[in-house]
Amino acid sequence: MSILGLFFFVAIVGLTLYVTYLASKRTNSASEFYTAGGGLTGWQNGIAIAGDYLSAASFLGIAGAIALNGFDGFFYSIGYLVAYLVVLYIVAEPLRNLGKYTLADMITARFNQQKIRGAAAVSTLTIVLFYMIAQLVGAGALIQLLLGIDYWVAVLLVGVMMTTYVLWGGMAATSWVQIIKAVLLMIGTIIISFLVLLKFDFNILKMFSDMKTITPAGDDYLNPGVKYKNGIDTMSMMIALVFGTAGLPHILMRFFTVKDAKTARSSVVYATWIVGAFYILTIFLGFGAAAFVGSEDITAANAAGNMAAPLLAQALGGDLLMSFVSAVAFATILAVVAGLVLSGASAFAHDIYGQIIKKGNVTEKEQMKAARWASIGVSVFSIILALGAQSMNVAFLVSLAFCIAASANLPVIVYTIYWKRFNTTGALSAMITGLVTALVLVALSPNIWSPEGTAILTGTALFPLTNPAIISVPAGFLAGYIGSVVSAKADERKYAEVAVKANTGLK
Repeated sequence: MSILGLFFFVAIVGLTLYVTYLASKRTNSASEFYTAGGGLTGWQNGIAIAGDYLSAASFLGIAGAIALNGFDGFFYSIGYLVAYLVVLYIVAEPLRNLGKYTLADMITARFNQQKIRGAAAVSTLTIVLFYMIAQLVGAGALIQLLLGIDYWVAVLLVGVMMTTYVLWGGMAATSWVQIIKAVLLMIGTIIISFLVLLKFDFNILKMFSDMKTITPAGDDYLNPGVKYKNGIDTMSMMIALVFGTAGLPHILMRFFTVKDAKTARSSVVYATWIVGAFYILTIFLGFGAAAFVGSEDITAANAAGNMAAPLLAQALGGDLLMSFVSAVAFATILAVVAGLVLSGASAFAHDIYGQIIKKGNVTEKEQMKAARWASIGVSVFSIILALGAQSMNVAFLVSLAFCIAASANLPVIVYTIYWKRFNTTGALSAMITGLVTALVLVALSPNIWSPEGTAILTGTALFPLTNPAIISVPAGFLAGYIGSVVSAKADERKYAEVAVKANTGLK
């Protein structure tokens, strides 16, 4: 175990626990637990959104994907960045105006039915679990490398930490942990990118030229097709990435932490600048890892390439930089999983327990208790699943969560805000069809089945694409349309009321 690694690890843990302690003193109501009382400013929430969004998939998975697959790995950076334009122009302001704590609140502003809320909560929990698995896989590999402990111990350690943040600090603690993490992550990424450029004499053209001879892929390294040889599969993945962010529950929750729609919109602008700068820098992370670590050493540390960034930091800055970067990556994972646990707990405690089981007749104390128990349940289930997914690339795992979000949540959000003919049947049809189609196609895909035994199960995949978004996203929109058209006409007066609220914020 590295002394430096242990020092940075303890410092990160100590800082975040102190933040949680301070936040716990002001987390006494459901509003404070779920949304920090709506008291964050635009720049605070913007940095927190970036901190929530720049996950293990971004820092660990994309760096490894670019290092091993060149341009194909950069598809993730492009998709994640463009996705924020969808959030900014379509979702952010109406969602803040219509919602309270969760996505289900926004939808039931127009369709006040328990089955709608239940379907939205199930969708939220499913997405949270997929996303959580990715973060915990990254955490396990990282802590295993940093501290020299077994993968399963590392996963349990992160699980205990993330549960602690949510149980005691709620959204306030989670937000400030995300702000701290975003700042540290950008500092680490800028330092590594500077050192990579230094190695190439600050000549970007030289860097691109040298990559053609440094990597095993040769000239193909800078062109698409190294990994994704099926153009339809690539397009499907990009659909998931671009449209998935607007349906991610832990990102959508962040718009309820500010006082009004104007602040929500400014939050997205701040977040977009930070996220954009980071994803441009992933080029230097990936190219640097390919050039100064090498694909053999990257895959030797982790078959999916998830340790490329820490190994690059070690190659360029020794144990000091490697320990700092690994600790920052650990903070990255802690912040994101805390947000995920909180969104999952909110879906259960507020939507399922508070509004469906108790029919709204629930005290603040009862709802807080349910949220804390739900936090423990989400954490335990995610840990169990993550223990069996060690060999999977975290960026890829997250792309599946994005696929479900784009298929099940986005159609309902868009139709609720912009289509007056949309009704309860359409909402249920869209959510259920999008969710089931995505899950079934993933279960039949090469991610699960492989003749060589390299996937979870041995056998022939019945569905050829690794990401089913090109089918499941249109299926969700189509189901919402058909369900609305063939059923009873929607209440257009309710739509007019929702339209006014969505665009003005008037209650």
